Amino acid sequence: MSRFLLVTLPLSGHVHPALAVARALADQGHEVAWAGPEGFLRPLVGPDAVVYPTGLRPYRGQRDLGARALKAVWEGFVVPYAKFTLRAVDAAVRDYQPDAVVVDQHACAGALAAHRHGVAWATLAPSAMELTRPFRDRPAIEAWIHRNLASLWAAADLPGEPAVDLRFSPHLVVALTTTALTGPVPFPDHYALVGPALAERPLEPAMVRPELAPDRTRVLITVGTIAQDLATGFHERMLEALEPLRDWVQAIIVSAPASVPPVPDHVRVVPRVPMLEVLPHLDAVVCHGGMNTACESLAHGVPLVVAPIKNDQPIIAEQVARSGAGIRVSFHRTRPAALRAAVRAVTDDPSYRDAAGRIQASFAAAGGAAAAAKRLAELAARSAGPSLTP
Repeated sequence: MSRFLLVTLPLSGHVHPALAVARALADQGHEVAWAGPEGFLRPLVGPDAVVYPTGLRPYRGQRDLGARALKAVWEGFVVPYAKFTLRAVDAAVRDYQPDAVVVDQHACAGALAAHRHGVAWATLAPSAMELTRPFRDRPAIEAWIHRNLASLWAAADLPGEPAVDLRFSPHLVVALTTTALTGPVPFPDHYALVGPALAERPLEPAMVRPELAPDRTRVLITVGTIAQDLATGFHERMLEALEPLRDWVQAIIVSAPASVPPVPDHVRVVPRVPMLEVLPHLDAVVCHGGMNTACESLAHGVPLVVAPIKNDQPIIAEQVARSGAGIRVSFHRTRPAALRAAVRAVTDDPSYRDAAGRIQASFAAAGGAAAAAKRLAELAARSAGPSLTP
């Protein structure tokens, strides 16, 4: 059996799929440890998990859109977080001596430490931004990203120019999607598209199991956890959109109450929900296009109305619309009548649920967390032979 060190970000949407993979590895008899901020990880990974603490400090928010949002993510979070955690992650690799390191695509310290110690490493890609590289045809942006990667390479005291792209392991890239959603993208042979990595999650203190009306069409509305400061206007338009449907729709808005105006009886507002428990009972999800929300919904065959805000969300929205599993709308501009029409379309027209069902079947066939664990175990076994360091 092998030893794996998981290096992830202090974001629930990144830890949850990594946790599902970690549990699948443990079920197959492997040993697993984590490197990350213990205060964030411990409630999720449990009291018995081995955690190498990296510490955590606040990073500035990102309100930019488009290409500016990508730059804000890298400059405001990815690069400073990697530099802040590099020493602790390097010590974790040296102390734990894993057979392979599993690195969140934006937790670059893990890739740097693994490369420095000559340990095989795999990229875990829980988002679509870097995976699909939407700016590859804009050389100035690609060059800017590579300058950031070079700065991290230098911060790790590694010689010369970067020998690898820290976003993409040369050994294995595990992507939490399939071509049923991405479309016919020509991924390299060492990419494993396994679909969403799902596993039972602890019920966190802020989570509420909403009471669902059995005689209503149930629609969940969420813009994720990092866009709450932008959500008030969207929530107002959604409430206006759904008011004429109050006799047959039950809406569940997942949000901090402060961002939602007073609601009528057919609407429930909850701060967080156990999504994997609620999704089998929903008829549609209105969301921002975060990869976890979208793919978890599609893994349950639930069609979507997607209102992307930034980062990889427009990519996911485009993929959902192109697949026929949902409708893309504008987060900032779509008016209530058009939002109402979109909700009615995905709940009334069976073609949207049929398309979501096709993606659901693709995800199930890809194997999810168990398939990811199998590919990681194969990587670790190969690393016991000749060095994989390029």
